[in-house]
Amino acid sequence: MEPFDSKCLNDLLKIQKDFYRHGHTHSISFRLKQLVKLRAALHCYEEAIKEALYKDLGKGEFEAYVTEIGFVYHSIGYMIKNLRKWAKPQAVRTPLHLQPSKSYILKEPYGTVLIIGPFNYPFQLLIEPLIGAIAGGNCVILKPSEHTPHLSAVIGKLIGETFHKSYIRVIQGGKEETSLLIHAPVDYIFFTGSPMVGKIVMEAAAKNLVPVTLELGGKSPAIVDRTANLTLAAKRIIWGKFLNAGQTCIAPDYVLVEEGIRDAFIKEMKAALFEFFGTSPVRSKDFGRIVNQGQFDRLVTILKKDHSHILHGGHYKKELLFIEPTLTEAVSWDNAAMEEELFGPILPIMTYKSLDQAILMIQEHEKPLALYLFTRSKRVERNVLTKVSFGGGCVNDTISHVANHHLPFGGVGNSGIGAYHGKYSFDLFTHAKGIMKKSFCLETGLTFPPYKNKLNLIQKILK
Repeated sequence: MEPFDSKCLNDLLKIQKDFYRHGHTHSISFRLKQLVKLRAALHCYEEAIKEALYKDLGKGEFEAYVTEIGFVYHSIGYMIKNLRKWAKPQAVRTPLHLQPSKSYILKEPYGTVLIIGPFNYPFQLLIEPLIGAIAGGNCVILKPSEHTPHLSAVIGKLIGETFHKSYIRVIQGGKEETSLLIHAPVDYIFFTGSPMVGKIVMEAAAKNLVPVTLELGGKSPAIVDRTANLTLAAKRIIWGKFLNAGQTCIAPDYVLVEEGIRDAFIKEMKAALFEFFGTSPVRSKDFGRIVNQGQFDRLVTILKKDHSHILHGGHYKKELLFIEPTLTEAVSWDNAAMEEELFGPILPIMTYKSLDQAILMIQEHEKPLALYLFTRSKRVERNVLTKVSFGGGCVNDTISHVANHHLPFGGVGNSGIGAYHGKYSFDLFTHAKGIMKKSFCLETGLTFPPYKNKLNLIQKILK
């Protein structure tokens, strides 16, 4: 890994800002060519990416393609198809008292964008915002996670061979390098990670008044009421929870199940676990591994504290960084599994007596990144979606909303700031510059001094 210090950072910022100021990134044709180049490079490195994801996270080929590589392919294609339309100046109305004039909005690039990726989906969550930054006409500094070294090395090689460093550059490293980057006078920061680190990023950015997008997390609930199809609800929750061994920021973090169907629903969840991963999940090619020893130890500590509440699973193998898909009973919010976002293959189950109680339980804690509701009742759906604040989610499914590029993806409150995907990515990485163009052909003089006898007319116009 090349050394990276403050001098290297200053040199990088200079060449990227020079590249941007010379207008190289501004034309739509240039941006489209870069997206095509990125897609071609991804095709060349596809096998290397799959191999790296398996080494770092134990991701099987299907999961690696669907949640990382294929996701990015689709996003690039969608951006290429729509970019020219989104980038056109947008005409807006002009009030009568400002006539004769025309008003419109220009979408202007920020300049140099810093994108910091996490370890859980280390390819998708770094390259997906990169697509938006390229489409917006920016230069980019990419900081992949140090916790997925194989994938980070592949990304470094892919980007280095595809783009000049004056345009897009990958910086490897850990906390020291990240700290240097977030304190730099870049033009925008896009960070994906925990709320705790997100606050550090935002504080550092504030010193240079750098705008930020924070894609964070939290304890995302799944609510299951008695009208739901319990078999399908169980399968969809189990799939969403244990995808990537539970290391998904929008995974269901706990389940709130209506009291009268608790036993039946737990039975369905156990059946789904058996169907998906068999009697020995450690042998399953479709179940991943914990990213590193530190995360493994954190999760095992939770299992040990909540040992008496385990309903299913609970086994682990330290040498494999494997933790079995585990269901626990959450008696209260004092349980170890309910203290913070789990980010692992442990799923606590709580019961509720009334919908109002379930809603209150969620409202009493930080706003989650996602919420999943399983019901056939439109009244229940309306109550939950209007009374609970959360980033986004699904009714009768989990996680799949993130794959719809027509929907914004992002958090609210403690779970994040800003949203991206599809057009929302283009809008995020551009500044909406409002312009009003007046004509030389006519001037009313209404706003020019002297103002005698003009106030009455102005009052009539502005009311």
